[in-house]
Amino acid sequence: MATAHKNLSVYDKTTIPSAKDFRFGIVVSEWNTEITEGLYDGAISALIDCGASKEHIISWNVPGSFELVFGAKKMIATQKVDAVIVIGSVIQGETKHFDFVCSATAQGIKDLNLQTDTPVIFCVLTDNNIQQAIDRSGGVHGNKGTEAAIAAIKMAALG
Repeated sequence: MATAHKNLSVYDKTTIPSAKDFRFGIVVSEWNTEITEGLYDGAISALIDCGASKEHIISWNVPGSFELVFGAKKMIATQKVDAVIVIGSVIQGETKHFDFVCSATAQGIKDLNLQTDTPVIFCVLTDNNIQQAIDRSGGVHGNKGTEAAIAAIKMAALG
């Protein structure tokens, strides 16, 4: 597994552009809130640590991960943001619903990256069980939200 030997929260600030002149959007799924809140906290902390101001971070909630694509699309169209982070958590259940939601969400985010000039950063955990999600949202593997924030800063700097 990719994160087994990597802490998602570790970054070297000397290799990251300052975030002070950028505006960031964050769209957060309300499904699996205990996980998405941890990811959100990690993203906010990293953005601020790298120079972003709270006033330059816009946060919206959507019902689930499937709705992240529309939320990001609407945010790009109505807010002046340099990058958008979409945060969600989909945990494997007993049906194929997991596969459809994960695939559609990933494809939708990919499509937004091709259709707009605003980078959309994929911070959607697609785990087999709740423990894997906990481990990646501030647990033993660190925080994928932190990693997504660093990616958002780097991508915003390309603009």
